[in-house]
Amino acid sequence: MNAAQTPAEHLDVVIVGAGLSGIGAAYRLQTEQPGRSYAVLEARDALGGTWDLFRYPGIRSDSDMFTLGYPFKPWRDAKSIADGPSILRYITETAAENGIDRNIRFGTKVLAAEWNSGESRWTLTLEQRTGDRVERRVLTCGFLYSCSGYYNYDQGHNPVFPGIDDFTGTVVHPQFWPEDLDYAGKRVVVIGSGATAVTLVPAMAEQAELVTMLQRSPTWISAVPGRDKVADRMRELLPADLAHRLIRTKNILFNIGFYQYCRRRPEAAKKLLTGLTTRILKDEALVAEHFTPDYDPWDQRLCAVPNADFFKAMRKGKAEVVTDHIETFVPEGIRLKSGTVIEADVVVTATGLQLLAFGGIDLVVDGTPVALSEQFVWQGAMLTGVPNFAVCIGYTNASWTLRADLTSRLVCKVLGYMERNGYTAVVPEPERALRERPLLDLASGYVQRSIGDFPRQGDRTPWTVRQNYLLDTATVMRTDLSKTLRPVAAAELQRV
Repeated sequence: MNAAQTPAEHLDVVIVGAGLSGIGAAYRLQTEQPGRSYAVLEARDALGGTWDLFRYPGIRSDSDMFTLGYPFKPWRDAKSIADGPSILRYITETAAENGIDRNIRFGTKVLAAEWNSGESRWTLTLEQRTGDRVERRVLTCGFLYSCSGYYNYDQGHNPVFPGIDDFTGTVVHPQFWPEDLDYAGKRVVVIGSGATAVTLVPAMAEQAELVTMLQRSPTWISAVPGRDKVADRMRELLPADLAHRLIRTKNILFNIGFYQYCRRRPEAAKKLLTGLTTRILKDEALVAEHFTPDYDPWDQRLCAVPNADFFKAMRKGKAEVVTDHIETFVPEGIRLKSGTVIEADVVVTATGLQLLAFGGIDLVVDGTPVALSEQFVWQGAMLTGVPNFAVCIGYTNASWTLRADLTSRLVCKVLGYMERNGYTAVVPEPERALRERPLLDLASGYVQRSIGDFPRQGDRTPWTVRQNYLLDTATVMRTDLSKTLRPVAAAELQRV
């Protein structure tokens, strides 16, 4: 019997992705909308998402764990900026403590989702792996919530480098780190200057002969404490839950304040950041050449380095930064446009992510494929033209989980609203035309390469994706859903 002949299982809600966002979404759903049947579909064989996928040396968060962690589960580890394995344990504990792990279906990838307004349900086409066996299955649900992030798990961004086949060393991408890679005592070149690169450099420098970070242009990098002394003191004196709430509030306020300072007083922020780096490296010329970008702080995401480990590796002579363009790979390394050849045994292409909207699911509404780029995002969560569907989009200027948790609470509010009013489906609909803006307002290369494939944000609330948690917490959960959510009664949806 094939999938089309097998009676489809039906669930109230399907959550796609068992990473940090998906586990948080499941917690909110079963606590705020108890009694609803649900499943978390995870394409991989383990939970954790990003924190299970990436295994490169030094993998860590670039946000403090008091805000990246869940508001309902205090972060108890010593480090504020945590390593990947610690974060994965935290996610795994959360799933186990709340029975969420029993609702995760591993090896289950959502290929397509088709909405039928007449039946008010989604029909999901799944690819399910059991060992070496792969088969197609069908599952239906009343509400679909994508918590699969915004990048491609199967493919990173790999620019074409001239002459790379002539290189006699080893080339690796951080997204697919080989467990058996031996770089001890070797010369390593890390191509890139983002969060992954500044994490890899100090971690690999502990064993490598020399690690060179090769960048086309500088990135804003800031040293931050690895431990939060104020938080440590609070946790000594106060009950865990209260301490967690207070520390979380403190860090949220500080991060928002610093972001606003950077945006409103960019020249002062530049002076502050370069001054801090100069104080560590004690070389103004070095800072001017390699750590003073030509863009304002937070035009791109700021890179945080705990305990200044990146800069300390440079001071020890175990790491260096070269700002130049690649002309070609050569057998012994990389020749730059300046003519210099950087010798290398290992080259790490920390060249960024490949964006992928909502796990690459093909959405179809009443027989018509959904063109995501033609839709608008409502409250940073739902899409015009697509009923009973939500997406989890985190902040770009703060911890991802802050917005993720807020979105999950909003989804629960929408489900409750539908139940109280007897609606089987709702869809966001603006009262008048919207002027479109990109969904993510960052100049980063990985964003600009693919942002055109994503939905848009509008020019007014609730159609904007704000980067301010305080404003969102004050307004999102208080929004009048009846003003912008239209019940779906007919098969033909009005497109924006």
